Amino acid sequence: MRFSQEEIKDLFLAWILLSIAFAVLLGGFRNITIFFTSFIISLLTAGIGFLLHELMHKVVAQKYHLWAEFRANYSMLFLTIVLSFLGFIIAAPGAVLIQGHTTKEKNGKISLAGPVANIILAFAFLIPLFFMLDQNMALTKIFFTYGFKINALLALFNMIPFPPFDGWKVYEWDKTVYSITIILSGALFIGSFFV
Repeated sequence: MRFSQEEIKDLFLAWILLSIAFAVLLGGFRNITIFFTSFIISLLTAGIGFLLHELMHKVVAQKYHLWAEFRANYSMLFLTIVLSFLGFIIAAPGAVLIQGHTTKEKNGKISLAGPVANIILAFAFLIPLFFMLDQNMALTKIFFTYGFKINALLALFNMIPFPPFDGWKVYEWDKTVYSITIILSGALFIGSFFV
């Protein structure tokens, strides 16, 4: 993969700012120790979910020999932080911009790659939870629970079938693939309420 300096800066700052928003949402801002713990958990759950989502768009686009670079949307990132203090988040940290000759199929596959990354991460965080029955593992369990819940949410949220969401391009390309992905991400999201 090829990265410009601007893209590296945007990815890094979006990762940090999004993690701050999730840390405020999950742990609050009253206690610095709880906030810092929530921030580290957010970096490694929501942050990694965001990074892999965007990088998978880039990987697939570059596989098709298209120019692809992430650009942060700083207005939305700061709005996300403000909203986190009110108890909810609209995570729209930016997007991978793509240039070059493309088709509905290529566009659909590029768009599908992000939510699929979140689905895989959701399973990766879910599986260890089945082995955590010991109460001494409370912080570890919180880490895997947040990782599962956040990635299940990111997968489903991005599959909304309206522009500018990934789901719209997947739906336009292949309705069967869209249906399978939305059912799987929806099942993971519903399952996240029982963990």
